Amino acid sequence: MKKFAIVLAAAGLLMAGTAQASADLADKAGCNKCHAMDTKKMGSSYKDLAKKHKATPAADLVKKLATGTGHPKASASEADLTAIVKWIQSL
Repeated sequence: MKKFAIVLAAAGLLMAGTAQASADLADKAGCNKCHAMDTKKMGSSYKDLAKKHKATPAADLVKKLATGTGHPKASASEADLTAIVKWIQSL
């Protein structure tokens, strides 16, 4: 039981670190200029995007962001875009 608690705590710390890292990536990529966590700015809120695209494959969204299809072209790397998309979908 003690091992399980330690593993669960470690997983929680890893997830929290990943969430913060992805929020920082979104800021670094310029996403926060148009998007915010809970409120609509020029673009939808991250939480609204999460609801809308929960079932959309991350690769499809990354491709749209990277090519500028339906959204201004993102200058972030594909790896960063993937992390950002997965972070948003997890909200």
